[in-house]
Amino acid sequence: MSRIACVVGARPNHMKIKPIMDALEKRGAETILVHTGQHYDRAMNDVFFEDLGIRRPDRHLEIGSGTHAEQTARTMLAFEPVFLELRPDIVVVVGDVNSTLSCALVAAKGGALVAHVEAGLRSGDRSMPEELNRVAVDRVSDVLLVASADGMANLRAEGYRRDQTYLVGNVMVDTLMANLDRARTRPILSELGLSRRKFGLVTLHRPGNVDDEQVLTSLLAALDEVGRKLPLVFPVHPRTRARLRGRTPAGVLLMDPLGYLDFVALEDSAAIVLTDSGGVQAETTALGVPCLTLRRNTEWPVTTVEGTNWLVGCDPKRIVRAASEFLEKPPRSTMPELWDGRSRERIADVLLSVATSSDRPRPTDHYRTDQDV
Repeated sequence: MSRIACVVGARPNHMKIKPIMDALEKRGAETILVHTGQHYDRAMNDVFFEDLGIRRPDRHLEIGSGTHAEQTARTMLAFEPVFLELRPDIVVVVGDVNSTLSCALVAAKGGALVAHVEAGLRSGDRSMPEELNRVAVDRVSDVLLVASADGMANLRAEGYRRDQTYLVGNVMVDTLMANLDRARTRPILSELGLSRRKFGLVTLHRPGNVDDEQVLTSLLAALDEVGRKLPLVFPVHPRTRARLRGRTPAGVLLMDPLGYLDFVALEDSAAIVLTDSGGVQAETTALGVPCLTLRRNTEWPVTTVEGTNWLVGCDPKRIVRAASEFLEKPPRSTMPELWDGRSRERIADVLLSVATSSDRPRPTDHYRTDQDV
């Protein structure tokens, strides 16, 4: 029986790992859930476990916050002894957060197969920490599980072998489809006095948007203008809340971060979504909801070609103009290839096939912790 360690660290990871673990366990694989604790408070972690029915982690590393170097180093130090104890055949990492990179490096050096879910995503913007994480994780991974055709093209261009790249679809869509009916029964719209398609939804958390005072001021000016025409609901990320300093644009309802089901309920009912989140770009495409991405680039270009997403940058005039156009004439959407809610089965097929056919040495057979490299 294959032993597969599945790593989560931050809120975006949770909705990706749940369907994969379900599919693996259904086929008899031994799965071990390792939570690094990169996101650790209730609003950013616990409520997602509850909403999605994710079982309690088998190991919790309790890393917490810190600089990129601190998080990456502490996660590696904490994960290494767990890896050596568990000796997994495969370590599955998802997305592009610091935990993803840390655990991929430990597993690769330890001799386990490393499988990266959402491999091949590229924004082309090396100033984004997530972009550096994506590139580095793909490079040390053995199994590259790709969400869309453009990701496959990126990996081909970077020289990856065809026998290590697999187009499996977007596993976030699996979670979305599995929970959409539950989300639609949530009372959050009535609690907030909202009606379907009569409000907009906002998310902002990227450092490039919220840490730069000039950029943040421009975005708030745009939200102020759009909010005068359409009520906006803004669940505020903790890093963003600290930088708002009490500023609230007109027509914008600021609220604490939401759980998965409540957020999807709002996302599904919104007339338009304004965001800098990659995951939200993908989810709105699956839902057919108009989305304005407040960035100059995206790691999900497929959502701008086949989805409902439009890159508008941070210029207030462009954002307001695009919002007016989208509200007047919502874009038509087609679903990207294999975004069908069955990505988890394809991922499980690949992982179990690789685990049983690999002739690599058992993890830690040749692993030493005292080497000078």
